[in-house]
Amino acid sequence: MVRYQADDKNSSYNLLKFKRVDTLSYKTISANKETVNKEWVVVDATDQVLGRLCTKVAKLLRGKYKPNYTPHVDCGDNVIIVNADKVRLTGKKWTERVYYTYTGYPGGQREHTPASIMAKPNGAEKLVRRVVKGMLPKNRLGAKLLGNMYVYEGSEHKHEAQSPKAIDINLYK
Repeated sequence: MVRYQADDKNSSYNLLKFKRVDTLSYKTISANKETVNKEWVVVDATDQVLGRLCTKVAKLLRGKYKPNYTPHVDCGDNVIIVNADKVRLTGKKWTERVYYTYTGYPGGQREHTPASIMAKPNGAEKLVRRVVKGMLPKNRLGAKLLGNMYVYEGSEHKHEAQSPKAIDINLYK
């Protein structure tokens, strides 16, 4: 708003003039499938606490670290987690935390601890995938985002053709 004073000294009124604002420049930019910039990143899980690692991975998968984040679009990165078998849990959570599954039959409720999951084949992958899945939306978008995560127990992975960049997950909040 710009205020102009009248030239006549005896007149006691102010003339107000409003500037017109270009509202088209304030439109919110919403990303879509064609405009998102997806990257491939490698995260090393060696000596990382499981929950803290997985929250940051879930935010990477969602795209929340990007300025053009859109809640209903897959705008996150493709994340490769290596050394998932070297992840750690604090306290007595290896034996005292309990995950429940249900077979669908009467009396079919099963209990699993992180130690029992890790003892099975591909246990580290299953444990990390389960924890990240709980941190993503419970809909079709969440299922699609979970497909953008690749977990490997060793330090080798098969995605060298995508030329992923290695990131330090501790630098993210």
